[in-house]
Amino acid sequence: MDLLRDLLFDYTLRNVALGSAVLGIVSGVLGCFAVLRRQGLVGDALAHAALPGVCLAFLLTGSKTPIVLMAGAAATGWLGMLILLRITRHTRIDSGSALGIVLTVFFGFGVVLLTVIQKSRNAGQAGLDKFLFGQAAALTQEQVVTMAILGGGALLVVAALFKEFKLLSFDPDFAQSLALPTRGLDLVLTGLLVIAVVIGLNTVGVVLMSALLVAPAAAARQWTNSLGHMIGYSALFGAGSGVVGALISVSQTRLPTGPVIVLSATVVVIVSVLFGSARGLVWEWARQARNRRGLQAPPDAPPAPNTRGAGSSTGGRLPFSGSPSIGGGGGRG
Repeated sequence: MDLLRDLLFDYTLRNVALGSAVLGIVSGVLGCFAVLRRQGLVGDALAHAALPGVCLAFLLTGSKTPIVLMAGAAATGWLGMLILLRITRHTRIDSGSALGIVLTVFFGFGVVLLTVIQKSRNAGQAGLDKFLFGQAAALTQEQVVTMAILGGGALLVVAALFKEFKLLSFDPDFAQSLALPTRGLDLVLTGLLVIAVVIGLNTVGVVLMSALLVAPAAAARQWTNSLGHMIGYSALFGAGSGVVGALISVSQTRLPTGPVIVLSATVVVIVSVLFGSARGLVWEWARQARNRRGLQAPPDAPPAPNTRGAGSSTGGRLPFSGSPSIGGGGGRG
């Protein structure tokens, strides 16, 4: 009861729980499309590409206003994604290698800028390093409102283009044959992923953000074969992991919120992989065992009685029913 009262009336805990829930819902919904399109690591590349944007926004403006830093993160995250798409479409470098290039180059550039800022002895630079691993406990009401506005806008776009995104995720060739702007839809979906990454930097940081894009969606996939239901489950798992992680981190001293949220989501994934009603391993093992039992041969039946008598020339066997032999007594007279 005390924890519930704190959740409702404690300013810090309420902000952390609400911010984590908003992040879980947005990343859970958008993560479904990333998982179905086998682009789970794209979120990781986007998160690492957002770090230099945060640093550049601070260097150019000298402000740590949430919307300013988010705008910088979104700009470099979007730039990193455009470079990634350009590499995969116009070179012979495969997508995995291109992801590694974008991730390491942008993250290395961000770390260099962060070091430069820290050595500048600028009094306003305190706290920028928290974007590496997040600092959910420091969320303010202004940041939560900004997260809710950006996340709500992203969800509205998903609702408006749900059919197009669904077709793009399952059969992009068919979508292109219907004259749908598949490249434009791909860019829009990528932009929505950038928004999910940007609003999560304060909470879990660039290092752990990809986990919140992949884990709820992967868990939801184990429970259903419907995309609509999968999105609902994923949003529920993401929000639940965020709130539970926030409560656990507050109840224990000096426990970081971001990693606890990711660990909570990991527990949900493990339970879903084992017991999910659509793809759970436990039910699959049970079905395989039941099928093996069904395929086992029945016990041998008792031999049929001999109805032709003991003196029959066939010895109790059925007579040959084929054509009569040539030259035998069964030939035509």
